[in-house]
Formats: sequence, structure tokens, C-alpha cells
Amino acid sequence: MHEVYPIPIQLPRAGAILDAYEAATSRLDVAEFSPKPVTADVKLKVIDAARLTGSGMNYQHWKFILVQGRDRLKTLANDSTTGKWVEGANFAVIVLTNPKYGFHLIDAGRVLQTMQIAAWNFGVASRIYTGLNREAMERDFGLPKDLSPSVILGFGYPARKPLGKKNRKPITEVAYLDRFGNPLDPDKFRQQ
Repeated sequence: MHEVYPIPIQLPRAGAILDAYEAATSRLDVAEFSPKPVTADVKLKVIDAARLTGSGMNYQHWKFILVQGRDRLKTLANDSTTGKWVEGANFAVIVLTNPKYGFHLIDAGRVLQTMQIAAWNFGVASRIYTGLNREAMERDFGLPKDLSPSVILGFGYPARKPLGKKNRKPITEVAYLDRFGNPLDPDKFRQQ
């Protein structure tokens, strides 16, 4: 077991704007959502943040399907092999990328992180999954054959306030200075 990296988990205050570092380091993966609705304005900001994300060679090949409403979210959950929990989300986004580009999954990752951080700025938590039934999703969501459903994100306000701290390895176990195997020790690094 590794030690807990000391970043306290705290929900953003209503109406508060987080700085980028705070948003990135405090964002949570949540699978249980509150029934509190997310406003259309916040949903549009999440999609707009995705649209404005950088992409390989600026191709902007990704497309986004915003899924909302109990029936549509239930269909999305039924088309999943690993995301049954998405039925309880307030909304979801299917991220489609073009697999003809070798960087399409990198672009999917860039987009999903941007959406998660943008949502978290408004206190909206999220979680991702990739296990799905392609044939069922093509039928139920009109997916084109040339695009791949790279990731699905479910969003909503957390069902309960998180407690404790994020369980992450310390920086000395995951980051190196100048060459692999030379741990980046924050205390020594600050003294340079």
C-alpha cells in the first residue's frame, strides 16, 4: 500500500470559480449522483470546453453526443458493459473520434479531461467508461461507421460530500528528475 498524497478532497462552493490547479487536483470520479439537475448552461459550457480543446494537427475530428433524460441514459447504460452506473447520471457525453488518425485516443483523453475539469468548476462530478456494445450504440445513438465511441462520460452533482483525501502515490514514486530512476524530491528540488 502506498501513502496518501496530501490533497484534501473538497467540493467547489456554489458559484465559486476554481483556479486551474485546484480544479485539476481536486476533481473526483463519482458513480453515484444527486437528483439535483445540472443546468443547460453548465452542460453547454462542458460541451464548449470540449470543442475548444486542442487536437492532433488541429483536425478537430471528434464529435460529441450529449445524452440526457432518464430513458436515454437508461438506454446508454444498457448499451454498456462497464458503465451501468451512467443511468443515475444527470447527463452523459459520448466522445466519438476518428480511428484513421493515430492520435485519436490521445485527443479523446484531452477532451475528456477538459470536460471533467470544466464540469468540476461548477461542482459537477464525473466518471468515464469505455466498455460498450458498439452494435447497440450504433442502433440507439446513430453512430457513424467511420467514428469510434472512444469514451463515455457521465456527469452530475455528487450524491454525498466526499470525505478524506485522494489516495495517490507520492510524487517521489511517480516523477523523476532528468532521468528515470532519479526521484523528484520536492524538498530537494525547492532548494536548488
